[in-house]
Amino acid sequence: MTSVDYFDTRVRAPRGSFVPSPVFLAIVAVFVATGALAWYDKGSRGFNVFLFVVFGWLLSLCLHEYAHAVVAYRGGDYGVINRGYLHLNPIKYTNPVFSIALPLVFIILGGIALPGGAVLIEHHRLRNKRWDTAVSLAGPAVNVIFAAALLIPFSVGVDLGAHPVFWAAVGYLAFFQVMAAIFNLFPVPGLDGGNAVYPWLSAEWRRGFDAVRPYGFLLAFAIIYVARRPLFDGLYALLGHLGLSEIVIFVGQNLFRFWS
Repeated sequence: MTSVDYFDTRVRAPRGSFVPSPVFLAIVAVFVATGALAWYDKGSRGFNVFLFVVFGWLLSLCLHEYAHAVVAYRGGDYGVINRGYLHLNPIKYTNPVFSIALPLVFIILGGIALPGGAVLIEHHRLRNKRWDTAVSLAGPAVNVIFAAALLIPFSVGVDLGAHPVFWAAVGYLAFFQVMAAIFNLFPVPGLDGGNAVYPWLSAEWRRGFDAVRPYGFLLAFAIIYVARRPLFDGLYALLGHLGLSEIVIFVGQNLFRFWS
């Protein structure tokens, strides 16, 4: 099976369509390896934390976009099969600069988890508005799940003194995951939050959204910059309630920025 009939609701992905790509497996391998080095405190602490957080962030980006694609496939956009999105390969994204490069630059230099542009979804192929909204929300849901998994040890009171470098790295990565989930749900054109409400808007509002969509990334950055104090205060307060203290985040940040 090499092609897809969009009008056949019984379409199934060919054998091997969901096999993870070597690129994704390499990302997972580096993430696990640097986590082990941080756990046993071997080698450069800062460099280990840096690689753990960066490759953990890349891992979450792959899963985020995969979630968009797999829900779109279930909802009727079978084109994601031929576009290679089900292989968890970030190289297949429509714009690697916005999908990978810019989000990495922002977390490395600015400490901000801004979402990027990503997979191409043919929304008119989806069965209804509910599926359209579900596709948009699937990505942030991955960030929430990833963040929850990272935060569980802190919420149950893990002994941070046993493996301080590792837990600082985990805490800093969790900080980015929660931030990404919140920022990505802003109802801004081009972000997942805006895309989730788009199907339910009137034609006039849709035209306005479409006009702003190319600048959605810049608009999100402007909102974060202007309201950074209350946003980050609220983020730290939320994480504190979930067991992750600012101290752990700051330690992770200092280790992450090993060059400074």
